[in-house]
Formats: sequence, C-alpha cells, structure tokens
Amino acid sequence: MTDRNSVLQPGLFPPAEHEQPLYGAAELERMRQALEASGHYRVLRQYQRRASYNEGTAQAPAALRRGVYLDVETTGLEQSDKIIELALVTFEFDDAGHIYRVLDELDEFEDPGQAISREITDLTGITNDQVKGKRIPEDAVAALVEPADLIIAHNASFDRPFVEARLPVFEKKRWACSVTDVDWRRHGFSGRNLEYLAMKRGFVFEGHRAINDCLAGVELLTMPLPSQGGPPTLAGLLTNSARSSMRLWAEGSPFDSKDRLKAKAYRWNAAAKTWWRDVAAEEFEDELEWLAGAVYRIRPPLPYFEIDAVRRYSARIPDSPPADALRR
Repeated sequence: MTDRNSVLQPGLFPPAEHEQPLYGAAELERMRQALEASGHYRVLRQYQRRASYNEGTAQAPAALRRGVYLDVETTGLEQSDKIIELALVTFEFDDAGHIYRVLDELDEFEDPGQAISREITDLTGITNDQVKGKRIPEDAVAALVEPADLIIAHNASFDRPFVEARLPVFEKKRWACSVTDVDWRRHGFSGRNLEYLAMKRGFVFEGHRAINDCLAGVELLTMPLPSQGGPPTLAGLLTNSARSSMRLWAEGSPFDSKDRLKAKAYRWNAAAKTWWRDVAAEEFEDELEWLAGAVYRIRPPLPYFEIDAVRRYSARIPDSPPADALRR
C-alpha cells in the first residue's frame, strides 16, 4: 500500500493541504513494523536514489576500486538489433564487496536508424521521437569506463556484445554478471529477474528503463544474501567473476557416448559437429580424466579455450574450436 510517501494506499487518508509528507520517517517505520508484525502484510519500500552506502558501518580503505553497473535497451534480442538506450552508474567498492559512494551516472538515447517496434515501446516506454537524431557520446562513456576496474550487468551475455560492437572501450575490461555470478537459487531465490529480486529484498522500482535498472542493481549488490547474514551480495559476485574457466570441446567423441556427455552438461554444436562445455579451471584436469575413462578408448589431445573476466560474456568466445586452439 502506498501514499504520497509510497507506503499507504492513495485515497485511504484525505489529501494534505500542503506539500509536506503526511507522516515522518519514524512514523512510517513504526507502521511498517506493525503491519509486518501482524503476519498479514509485507511492506515494500519504493526505491530512493542514494549517493552513498555503509556510512559509519564499514571502514573504507584508502584505496577503493571503481565499478560500473551497465544496462542497455535495444530494438530486439538479436545481435543484429541496435541499442536505443545506454545507462551507466559508477560506484566505489572495496575488495570485501562493500559499496561506498555512487559517483556518476550516464543515461543516453541513440537513434537506431530503424523504427522501434510497438512491442519494444510498450516494454521500455522509449518512442521513436525520443531517440530521433540522438547518439551516445563516445567520449563521455570512455571517461566513465576507462578508470573502471569492473563492469557489471544483469545478464552480461546479452549486454556485453551490444556495447562492445558499438563502443570498443568495453573490450578490455573485466566483466561480471549479477545473474550468473551470484548463486541466487542456493540462497533461496526461485528466479533471477531484476524486479523479482528487488521485491524479494524489500523494494520496488520502475523497471525496463536502463538507468533505473542500474540503480536497482547497485542497491541489490549492497545487500547481504539471506543465507549469508554478513558479506554483501557484491562479495560473492567478485569471487565468482574472478574465476577462470575453460571451454572444452569433446572433439571426435564416439556416437555412443552422447548420453554420457549430455548427462555431464555437454551441449551439441551442430555446425562444428562436436560436444562442448565450460569447465571451471580447477576442475579441468579432472574433466580430461573423466573423458579419457568414460568417452574415449584413447583420448586425443582436445581443443580448449581459456575464459577469464576480460573475455567472459563477450562475443569473442568461439562456439567452435579455433584453428589455433590450445590442446590438452
């Protein structure tokens, strides 16, 4: 229920004759606690933009890292589609995953050179008139991205190829994904949609606009996961995104091994006619040993491609074994 303070339903009380809030913060908090203590309600707060976090609760180290939370809106889901909005929010964080200041924001439209469909307008609220003649300023983006230690997106495998194709400054940056680099399911979440995660963490925001998604994403990263009770969500994301993995192709595997490979989460690449999977670097040798025992009579040297945070989620990771692939 929400009023002008976004907590009580409009119309439940008569409107005030002035612009002052009907209730102060302390009163609203008491109402929230009373409603939730009844066992019949759960109150969601409206997201409020914040300039800083962890004031007085965490000692900021002298040297902080810089992160960029990124989101794009596009004309569609295919890589042939075009960006129509890019948003960036930059922030400071430490190695333990604490976020401190929110620094700068950028939110720009871009004319895709084609009509925006009604479906995309309905989803994002972005119209052809809003983007007409607009262009993302490369210099302004570079000024925010070049000093960054890490780029984060919610579904980075979608966002990264779009922004790299348009703005090469993103190519050599370390990337992380707030969908796949956080084990949401293990911590009790049944979905990974940004709006769903926000509601489960107690707040709502106006979604499907790039800047709002970025700000909500930063807010989520500051919160500890329920089953942790300590480190913020960003801490786990930093750990997981720093891990290397290997894309391994089970080249020339016998046909009768296909069920064993599928059970091991290998996927079939019809174009290359080979099975493949991504394996954590620390599990790579064990995986080769498994292939030698369960798939091949005599295992040949198999092609692989190392994936680190600079390559992960980019379109530069090959689907098929490259001609110069490393073999092991």
